[in-house]
Amino acid sequence: MEATPDRLGIDPETLSRLSDKTDVSALLDRLDDLDARDLERLADGARPARPQRSPEPPPIDGDFYDVFADLTDEQKRVKQRVRSFMEETVAPQANEAWEEGVFPRDLIPAAGDLFADVMSDGYSFPPDDPIAVGLISYEMSRVDPSFCTFWGVHTGLSMGSLAMFGSEEQKEKYLRPMEDFEMIGSWALTEPKHGSDASRGLETTAVKRGDTWVLNGAKKWSGNATFADVNIIWARDTRDGNVKGFLVELGTEGYEVEKLPGKISKRAVENVLIEINDVEVPESNRLPGVEKFADVGLQLASCRAGVAWEAAGLAAGAYEKALEYCNERIQFGKRITSFQMVQDQLVRMLGKVTALQTFVMQLGRAEARDGYITPERASLAKVWCCDTMREVVSIARGLMGGNGILLEHDVARLFADAEAVYAYEGSREMNALIVGRGITGQSAFV
Repeated sequence: MEATPDRLGIDPETLSRLSDKTDVSALLDRLDDLDARDLERLADGARPARPQRSPEPPPIDGDFYDVFADLTDEQKRVKQRVRSFMEETVAPQANEAWEEGVFPRDLIPAAGDLFADVMSDGYSFPPDDPIAVGLISYEMSRVDPSFCTFWGVHTGLSMGSLAMFGSEEQKEKYLRPMEDFEMIGSWALTEPKHGSDASRGLETTAVKRGDTWVLNGAKKWSGNATFADVNIIWARDTRDGNVKGFLVELGTEGYEVEKLPGKISKRAVENVLIEINDVEVPESNRLPGVEKFADVGLQLASCRAGVAWEAAGLAAGAYEKALEYCNERIQFGKRITSFQMVQDQLVRMLGKVTALQTFVMQLGRAEARDGYITPERASLAKVWCCDTMREVVSIARGLMGGNGILLEHDVARLFADAEAVYAYEGSREMNALIVGRGITGQSAFV
């Protein structure tokens, strides 16, 4: 109904005084636009509520301090190429692969094409450009940490062992087809009863008989091993007690691989239990560049630094996904990003992500400058980056309430996968003791 002086109960004298101060017709038109609730508020002396307008959120920027702005042109190209690959090719099936616990092997040819592109100057290990290689881990883990592990085991651990310790004949037979992803590699050090104490407690044995080595024992985890064409098996030579590396091909008699069930983290990584019963390996399949466990430690330091990059990328992915969700989530009639406590949590995450980015970039610069990374620096990176990553994913999951445990929003997967990143490449405690020994000169190992 139209607002009129008669309907509003305004007497002529009051109307005359009011007309001296304002445009009564315009006022009545404005009153006519108000709903019943606002008219009641006006009658009670309150100002009518103004409609809430939420501004459109700005683009999500996971690099708030432009940490990556000074990358070389090639590093920027590699970073963007991997990001596009992960978002366009891997992301669409990441949640399904995680839920089913099966690695999407149909992606292997595309991964080979990616490798050829981002490694256009040739493969090397330790990498000639550790920042570019770190950025690959960062971008992969930002979208799918399971795929990052597939890549890391193949290109870092397995191919890295061949590059560092293999003969020219071994490189020609194995490394070349692995660069084309025509042959996939795995790597096995940890055993069912030995993880942190593998350097001392390794039980898998190697006995030399003429030109043949006979291996016996068991291995655990060894990502990719269900379908890997070749696995780097680390075993203790019973003659001299030193750890040596052996190339064992899938299908070798006595080499039995069983997929590990019941995982809650990185489910698309096909981890395994391996039984090694009288496996015969020719001398030509022993890695000649390894004579003791310290040699393996040099490789692990570089790979451990890569895990720090992975932790940084995973944290960035969780932050970006949480912010995207909060931008879209409406509660109490407005975006939850307009709430103070939500903004506080987002800022906490962003600060930690920025710190992670600056940390791994300096780690990469140090490795590029020196040509290697020290075990102490690699271990500090693993400890601090994984601690901080866990804090970020916890905040991200919590911000999303109940939806934070659903795969459809991705953060639940990143939250769960962070536990594997935290756990592998040396436990937090062992890495802390490596750093502690380096800064105090005192060994606190058992």
